[in-house]
Amino acid sequence: MSLAEDVRGRQRRYVISMAIRTLSVVATVVLWNVQRPVAIVTLAAGALLPYVAVVIANAGRESTPSLPSHFIPAPVRPALGDGNLKKSSDQS
Repeated sequence: MSLAEDVRGRQRRYVISMAIRTLSVVATVVLWNVQRPVAIVTLAAGALLPYVAVVIANAGRESTPSLPSHFIPAPVRPALGDGNLKKSSDQS
């Protein structure tokens, strides 16, 4: 999917979500004195849909990081030996 198609799809999802929100707010106004419980539900939907719309619209091209197919152990490092270290009595 190209970048332009991805952006167009995200914009379409956002516009659809905002259209549903607008219908929800209009339904709240129309139903407030008729069916108050239904109006409260549509009011809550109208309040929550902007957040949901932004989350849905921003879900795009990010690829989920994949875990490695197998475990790779850390390399074994040899311990330091005596080597060329001088003894503390020799350093005076």
